[in-house]
Amino acid sequence: MAKLNRDGVEIYYEVHGEGPPLLLTHGFSATAQMWKGQIDSLAPHFQLITWDMRGHGQSDYPVDPAAYSEEATVADMAAILDAVGAKDAIIGGLSLGGYMSLAFHLAHPERTRALLIIDTGPGYKKDEAREGWNANALKRADRYDTDGLGLLEKGSAETRTARHRDATGLAHAARGMLTQRDARVIESLPHIAVPALVVVGADDTPFLAASDYMAGKIPNARKVVIEGAGHAANIDQPAAFNAALLNFLEKSGLMEA
Repeated sequence: MAKLNRDGVEIYYEVHGEGPPLLLTHGFSATAQMWKGQIDSLAPHFQLITWDMRGHGQSDYPVDPAAYSEEATVADMAAILDAVGAKDAIIGGLSLGGYMSLAFHLAHPERTRALLIIDTGPGYKKDEAREGWNANALKRADRYDTDGLGLLEKGSAETRTARHRDATGLAHAARGMLTQRDARVIESLPHIAVPALVVVGADDTPFLAASDYMAGKIPNARKVVIEGAGHAANIDQPAAFNAALLNFLEKSGLMEA
């Protein structure tokens, strides 16, 4: 467990095991805690790095709303790799964490050895669809302002187990990080040249079509559907999820014995 300071914002991260670096990013309003079921399976083969995004968990909750953005999140991810001495890494995440992993690849393709895109959407090409997503994100932010952390109890498994100091960071993160500005990420999919695994829970209805889309657009991507799992496929069915990741990483030549 460690923290790094980036422009006055402390970012919490954990490192487990040794081997090729593998960075996992949690979903919106979750924390690094959501990956605890992956540590025993992945740490024997990888340097597994998990972390709390700004506004979440044990990282700082900046007061300035401008401190929360896709660009700041991607820069935090790069700073974590720098802190652990990783020139590049397998980059993966769930939901918002998966979207940020795609954004990281767009910004740093040379630092991305592979992508693990879990219960995630790639954004929107059409402005109208993106505006609808953003409207919902802003509503969530407003609800965190008025209702506080009690909202976590109504979420999926990864948010119900999350611990935050207060809801201010989540409200800022919803406005600055969950909202999307353009179509750059979704338009980058056909240009991804690294091994990519798309994972989705069979019961994660809102993300089934998005997973099909990404698997179809990313060259040579592999898709795995986890039966009996919802949005938090890694928590709902950890054994099947871990097996899918290890199988993919081994076949891609990325796993140390």
